Amino acid sequence: MLTELILQGFGEKEDLNCAEKILSGANQAYQLNLPPAQLKIAAGFGGGMAIGSVCGALTSSVMVLSLLFTESTGHQSPRLKPLIQELFTEYKEAMESINCSELKTLHYTPEVKCKKVIAAAAQVLDKIVSRERGK
Repeated sequence: MLTELILQGFGEKEDLNCAEKILSGANQAYQLNLPPAQLKIAAGFGGGMAIGSVCGALTSSVMVLSLLFTESTGHQSPRLKPLIQELFTEYKEAMESINCSELKTLHYTPEVKCKKVIAAAAQVLDKIVSRERGK
């Protein structure tokens, strides 16, 4: 699903950042049916919201989980919080951090850039979405 798209280079030609790759890729992989104008919402979340904070691949993964599993509002969606917690816990276990600056130090290379970081988020997201959509 999404992981395969990321590993195949999804969004590289378009020069999408980490957050844009996850949201745009999820739009395709999970058939979210978001129009192109709405995909722009992820742009400012790349690079840890441009300050090296929480990785944009994770923040846009939260956007995807919110789109898929929010009933009407966050407060009225009891499934959402545990899914987001699972996303962050599993990602941190796999990648050692959720912080963009730390992730770049640990995993960034000029050849592959943040592909490993983005693919790890996609992998956890794929797992959660597949399981939860099957319920």
